[in-house]
Amino acid sequence: FQKTGSFKFRGACNAVASLNEFERARGVLTHSSGNYAQALALAARLHGVPAYVVMPENAPGIKKQATAGYGATITLCPPTQVGRHETAERIRKETGATFLDSHDDPRVFAGQGTACLELIEEIGELDLILAPVGGGGLLSGTLLAAKHMLPKATVIGCEPAGADDAARGIALGERIIDFVPHTIADGLRTPLGENTFKIIRDMADDIVLVSEANIVRAMRFIWERMKIVIEPSSAVAVAPLLNGSVGVKGKRVGVILSGGNVDLT
Repeated sequence: FQKTGSFKFRGACNAVASLNEFERARGVLTHSSGNYAQALALAARLHGVPAYVVMPENAPGIKKQATAGYGATITLCPPTQVGRHETAERIRKETGATFLDSHDDPRVFAGQGTACLELIEEIGELDLILAPVGGGGLLSGTLLAAKHMLPKATVIGCEPAGADDAARGIALGERIIDFVPHTIADGLRTPLGENTFKIIRDMADDIVLVSEANIVRAMRFIWERMKIVIEPSSAVAVAPLLNGSVGVKGKRVGVILSGGNVDLT
């Protein structure tokens, strides 16, 4: 239901719109496995701004094609955080483009928070809100919106067990930034940023982990029962409701379905 197929268009538009004329002329740059890549590419095109996107070599083909279709210049990199950062830094030096982090820029996660804001405005009181967590932009925005509008609501981040840096990092009291995730939820392979780590550490009520089997089960359930195409990263927030890891009896529950970019080939 969202342009580019995920919530990330919200944050990308907010960030690009905030740039001054000098910054717009030099363009924008990011690294992303796909959803934010598409979002920034379209937001940049709508504002007449060049876009440079670094994507891991194992990013879904459909997301690479869509990002290029929106007009971005794509550079592939090794599928590691070090690979992403080193490639993006090289392009930044070459082009002078403004780097817009997919999740840790306050302008970005403020935009992402409008998804939760609109949910509450439309539905009203909620006891529990579930949102996926990868880099933490959506969950941070969700926390800021929910805790302001519904102070008594419980907000839980949902994370793949094969990319559990948020849960482990919060338990340890420090960010985990260099790791190799193993999950079908490609949009959640990014570690928490400095800002999102602090927000989630201080404001989230819990982080629950979801197995690969439960991610697939949740995705299939939404496809078959609700007739809505969601991607694995989105299904991570549905899975705790199906496997019973989160108690919901007698509660009004809101779930952020974050995206639907699926490669069916």
